[in-house]
Amino acid sequence: MTGAGPGRWWWKRPLDLAVAAGLLVPWGLVGVIVAGLVRIRLGRPILFTQERPGLHGVPFRLIKFRTMLPENAGEPSTDSARLTPFGSWLRATSLDELPELWNVIRGEMSFVGPRPLLLEYLVLYDANQTRRMEALPGITGWAQVNGRNAASWPERFAGDLWYVDNASPWLDVKILVLTVGVVLRKRGVNQPGHATMERFRGND
Repeated sequence: MTGAGPGRWWWKRPLDLAVAAGLLVPWGLVGVIVAGLVRIRLGRPILFTQERPGLHGVPFRLIKFRTMLPENAGEPSTDSARLTPFGSWLRATSLDELPELWNVIRGEMSFVGPRPLLLEYLVLYDANQTRRMEALPGITGWAQVNGRNAASWPERFAGDLWYVDNASPWLDVKILVLTVGVVLRKRGVNQPGHATMERFRGND
């Protein structure tokens, strides 16, 4: 099932809106609680926003709950130094992803698809890796239920491209169900030796 014609993804938007409608109230209630905890434990701002590449690489502003302490101006700091135990818990439970429901409702993201990476990575992709942007970026995806952040970059790209070539409504439902198990088991939250995951530095 290959090809990137717009008609191929006809089912994506209806499925996303149906899932969003079912999750809006419980997702919102949990989000209010998490927002309060972030305010108490990490202070302001509560939300972390960053431009990420969306469908066909068009930038959009990703919204998440903040999990790290702010950087001190003029002082270099690592992710491990800024990531508190509370922030690590938010990441392990994926509660930091809750605000991305707004990105889904706006049509900038899907519940399932390749994770939106950093804009600076775009110039490092080869032609095959660029194909991951033929699908809307997702909150979860095939790569996330097959290693999450513990997977290597080649494994993540392979998972993303497999999804692009094999996406279907039934596969999306399967990935959503598998995601619940991955999050509950808190597997693959970070790459070994890294607070989160190693930066992508190209294919050399």
